[in-house]
Amino acid sequence: MNMGRVAGVIRTPDQRLRVFVSSTLKELAPERRAVRAAIERLAMAPVMFELGARPHPPRELYRAYLEQSDIFVGIYWEQYGWIAPGEGVSGLEDEWNLAPGIPKLIYLKAGEHRDERLDGLLARIRDDDHASYVAFTDAAELTGLVTADLATLLAERFDAANLRRPALAAPEVDVASTQLIGLPSPRTTLRGREQDLARLTRLLTEGERLVTVTGPGGIGKSRLAVAAARAAETSFPDGIAFVDLTRVGEAGRAMGAVANALGIRDAGHSLDEAVRVSLRERRMLVLLDNVEHVVDAAPELCAALIDDSAASLLATSRIPLRVDGEAIMELGPLQPAAAEQVFVERAQAAKPDFQRTDANAEALTAIVAALDGVPLALELAAARLRVMTPGALVERLDHALPLLADGGRDLPERQRTIRATIEWSIRLLNDDARRLLLRLGVFPTGFALEAAVWMAQGDETTALDAVSALVEGSLIRERDHGQRTWYTMPVPIREYVRQQLEGRGELEEARDLHARFYVQLAGRAGRALVTPEQRLWMPRLVDERDELRAAIDYLLQSHRLDDAAELLWPLLWFWFMGGQLIEASVWGTTLLAAEGSLSPRSSAIATFYGHALASWQSFEPVRVLRPLARAVKTFRREGDRFGQALVLITLATARLTKRFPDYIGAVRDARKSYALMEQIGDPFGQNIAGTTLGFLALLRRDFAGARRRFEEVIVRCREIDDRLFEGIAHYHLGWIDVQTGNLGQAKYRFGEQLRVSTDIGAEEGLAFSLEGFFAIAAQEDDAERAGRFFGAAEVLRERKALFWNRRFAFHTKTLQEIRGGSDAALFEVGRLDGRNADLDDVVALAFSMVRGTQLAALT
Repeated sequence: MNMGRVAGVIRTPDQRLRVFVSSTLKELAPERRAVRAAIERLAMAPVMFELGARPHPPRELYRAYLEQSDIFVGIYWEQYGWIAPGEGVSGLEDEWNLAPGIPKLIYLKAGEHRDERLDGLLARIRDDDHASYVAFTDAAELTGLVTADLATLLAERFDAANLRRPALAAPEVDVASTQLIGLPSPRTTLRGREQDLARLTRLLTEGERLVTVTGPGGIGKSRLAVAAARAAETSFPDGIAFVDLTRVGEAGRAMGAVANALGIRDAGHSLDEAVRVSLRERRMLVLLDNVEHVVDAAPELCAALIDDSAASLLATSRIPLRVDGEAIMELGPLQPAAAEQVFVERAQAAKPDFQRTDANAEALTAIVAALDGVPLALELAAARLRVMTPGALVERLDHALPLLADGGRDLPERQRTIRATIEWSIRLLNDDARRLLLRLGVFPTGFALEAAVWMAQGDETTALDAVSALVEGSLIRERDHGQRTWYTMPVPIREYVRQQLEGRGELEEARDLHARFYVQLAGRAGRALVTPEQRLWMPRLVDERDELRAAIDYLLQSHRLDDAAELLWPLLWFWFMGGQLIEASVWGTTLLAAEGSLSPRSSAIATFYGHALASWQSFEPVRVLRPLARAVKTFRREGDRFGQALVLITLATARLTKRFPDYIGAVRDARKSYALMEQIGDPFGQNIAGTTLGFLALLRRDFAGARRRFEEVIVRCREIDDRLFEGIAHYHLGWIDVQTGNLGQAKYRFGEQLRVSTDIGAEEGLAFSLEGFFAIAAQEDDAERAGRFFGAAEVLRERKALFWNRRFAFHTKTLQEIRGGSDAALFEVGRLDGRNADLDDVVALAFSMVRGTQLAALT
């Protein structure tokens, strides 16, 4: 391997050990997700052209990426891939041709209808002595193969003594991404549900629009639904979105959870309409998990998801939704043979040397019978084989379960079984572990180890022992999120322990502990978010997003308004980059309207959040100018230069949206903000203020001043790895070039924004760049191509609710001209084509326009 090669001018997303993944996108989407997960689990960096956006990017681009990669992974099935105009081979084969002398791991999925050209490529690959070649059947098997092969390469070829690389960081989560929230990866193999799986898959693929899987908690509804969704994946070309409703808390927030899963950010207060528009032309599946938590919202959800759309809905619920058109599939317990197989597998996970033998066969049969074939009960009981024999377990269950179940005769039979098994498992804990388990029940989604230790409120060693006991007892589950450890609690267990907390009068105390943890976490995160450590904290905050919401809600409900403000304020960059400013503004408005007194500082914070978005959305924002000006004075008195600078930026944008924009006042405020951000050493704040100043210069057609500002932003972005604002700066530079007649340079700039946006998953950036290419094509008198770009951007904005104040949209004038000109009909043909086209094809078309201009700009 050539470890000393020089990196190309186009940099890969990070500097970790890089694995280039080559495959077709659509037919191997589940496999690509599996390989990405395997690579990230080993703390490597996957180099992938995702978002369905770049099946064949410019040759120079993926050549540079290949040159910087350390391992080549090829995944092939039946398709040969798309051949770009003017090319003799597909991007798939070209990537193989250009791959440098690095280890190559090749995986071939069994298929019956393989393209002849792919067979030719595979024949070449088989003859290559440097390639490792293996067949696989599904994504689960591929995960194991890739993980094992990469681990072997690490051990054999990439030992630390030879690499001279910095320490590996946790894989980055793209906080700005608006991709669908996909299906969770199961921890275990689905057993004993073959007939159920076939039936449910058939319902989904044969036209049922609304299917509900019902059954008691712990019976395996979610596990079956996820498996059926995966099996039916090819029937839903626009993807599958997974919505976990256990974390929602109340019916009124259910639509927000759906919008989040669809990748909709900052849709305003009309979430229902945003969801309807997003789904209007999409053939996709939405999986609503645990609907019984928000069953009152079921009619509204079903109407928004199914009416006037091509989408289908799969729900899991303990009770039917009772909505017109609902097909109900009731899930019962596992059959004895399958239940015993599940129990043995779970027992081996807890005690690897456990085996079914003639000596313990009778005990295993008795255990399965006692637990009624309920999967979660089997898992809880199997965990106890770490410390007792099957015979001792039978005896314990025989004594405990009937006694514990007697108190719940109002519950269905299977529900009594799971409740009794939970109670029995908890009684086997020591006092410290039992106390911690109850407190952890207030986390709606999950928690990190640091949070668990905080909730224990005692000696750290004792807390760690308690966490280990809960994991060993299967009462909480441990997963790795990159290099972070993340714990979750099965829904039936969480419901039970919350009931226990409430019955003991300890629920408020636990919720208070939870909120205090996140107040201090927000303070630490806020300090780090204005440094290069931002990239380490953003993924963590993504994990903690729902817990932060729960903490803010509790503080507002408890009228601890100043604490709520201090949790909100430090996380501004997170709310902003994660597209949650609408939600944050609602919290700010709630603070302002809450009964009780706010400190001047909290009032200024609430004013900022309550009015910041109005400054962009309203065309007559005079009502927000005075409160924002008061907030500036408050932050100045408090000595908070960050707050002062931030509100000044908001004031500047508010002045622009007046009927007669106040450019002079806006420039004055933006310059003051920039100076303050510079004084406190906040480079991210400087990027926002600098971008605002560049934008103001561009609006006034001061092209030289605008170019200088945006080029400064790009330099600073590259110093601190701020990829979001780097893309924004390229976008504005592209419009400067369009307006000054330099279309070749404009293509390069919009291409750079396209590249950055696909790398970080920022689909709003994709929409902006496609609108830029629309303007270029229009100026080149290619109306049909212009329409294709515009239509793709238009549908992308609709699906993700990425709407922009029309006053600030640079392409509006060009749009009006082409629609009023002689080529209007051609434009509409292209527009409809763009709306119906695959996004990857449209983006590939954009990248084809960049060729040549990109290299010229780089040199």
